[in-house]
Amino acid sequence: MEKLIITAALTGAVTMPTQTPYLPITPQQLADEAVRAAEAGAASVHIHARNPEDGTPTSNLDVYREIVARIKQRSDVIVCITTGGALGATPEQRIAVVPTFKPELASFNMGSINFAIHPIAERYEDKDYKYPWEKGFILGTKDNVFRNTFADIEYFCQTMKQNGTRPECEAYDVGHIYNIAYLVRGKLLVLPIWMQFVTGVLGGIGSSLEDIMYMKSTSDRLFGSQNYKWSAIGVGYPDEFKAAALAIMMGGHVRVGLEDNIYVKKGKLAKSNAELVEKVVRIAREFERDIATPDEARKILNLKGKDKVGY
Repeated sequence: MEKLIITAALTGAVTMPTQTPYLPITPQQLADEAVRAAEAGAASVHIHARNPEDGTPTSNLDVYREIVARIKQRSDVIVCITTGGALGATPEQRIAVVPTFKPELASFNMGSINFAIHPIAERYEDKDYKYPWEKGFILGTKDNVFRNTFADIEYFCQTMKQNGTRPECEAYDVGHIYNIAYLVRGKLLVLPIWMQFVTGVLGGIGSSLEDIMYMKSTSDRLFGSQNYKWSAIGVGYPDEFKAAALAIMMGGHVRVGLEDNIYVKKGKLAKSNAELVEKVVRIAREFERDIATPDEARKILNLKGKDKVGY
């Protein structure tokens, strides 16, 4: 098997500061987390931005610029910038990071879904929230559609191509894999594809063995196993590590991080993204799967290189 690419998703846009005191918020904290995750074995870090004052997700390009510049100064890790962005951001706001920063990788969401976290509110009393905005944000997702129309998808795809950014195709359900196939037929995406199976989001496919195997078999049928590379995401504990173990065994790759799961063991909060990466490294070693360095991952994914980004 080729070496394992581990991605660390550092903060996301839906993990709440109330859920864990270890969530990185400021550009300095995010850069520190990126460096620690890379030292632990992550070849790539997935970046969202937060308002440094209160942790709200933001599309502010100045905040992104500070985050990615700090990471580049201190680490060779691949930086994958989100185009999922912040809840409520327009497609134009979400894709702006690509022409602005020309990253090596950017997430590319492959279809619209009901993306919800409202059940989290059942765990907290009003007095428990760290920031006033959190409860309303959580409950608001019950009426949220994460928009990714075909017009949006084509616009994002063309923008990434123009800026030399490799798309990281995020498939939240089987229909999204068919959307990827549609883009391949239309020559908007070129094989081989780099794809994340995003499992366990409320509104998308689950994280069971059968769910992930179905995503994999569908991809094999549509593309041929040699024409794509894949990574598994399991949202929540213990699904994050179950999905990781399965992907490691099957020759796929793995994403972990506080965006997706805040626990390193049952009932024990991870104190950093690095702890989650370290656990995946231990699992991989048990299966005798070597870990890819950032430069090895660049070669596997055919990325343009750190020297060709726009920051």
